[in-house]
Amino acid sequence: MRTFSTVEGLPVLSLSTGKECGHVLDLVYENGAVSGFLVDPKGWFTRHLFLPVEKISNIGTDGVMVKDYRTLQPLSKKEKQAFLLKHGKHRLHGTALLTAEGEKLGLLEDVYFLEEVGTIVGYEVTEGLVADLVEGRRVVKSDSKLTIAGGRAILNE
Repeated sequence: MRTFSTVEGLPVLSLSTGKECGHVLDLVYENGAVSGFLVDPKGWFTRHLFLPVEKISNIGTDGVMVKDYRTLQPLSKKEKQAFLLKHGKHRLHGTALLTAEGEKLGLLEDVYFLEEVGTIVGYEVTEGLVADLVEGRRVVKSDSKLTIAGGRAILNE
């Protein structure tokens, strides 16, 4: 289990060539799970690529390992419309997280996921800078799918 913040910015490395394919830019959230990562490839005029979670060989502290650079795919229409954690108009970061009973848990800051399969097992929420400094961020353990609309994410338990 790991958080996206520990993966963000890591280089994506090819096991077959040893070369760097790019850096992890964002997490792609689809159907209640991590479907993969948005990768910023090396180069000036390159578009972001999609790395499906099932194509990842291993995630270490210093890099994300893939079998070959061809594992990275151009973004499909489906991935372009998916929710990203930190970037884009469909981002989850900073979204209010509520329970099914209507209780606001805080603003979504990070996600905990199982790297082998992409299952989300928890959410890190913040109640603001002062609360973070005094109490720390809260971790909400849940494998429930989120309902996302109108700047809110609702945990369906």
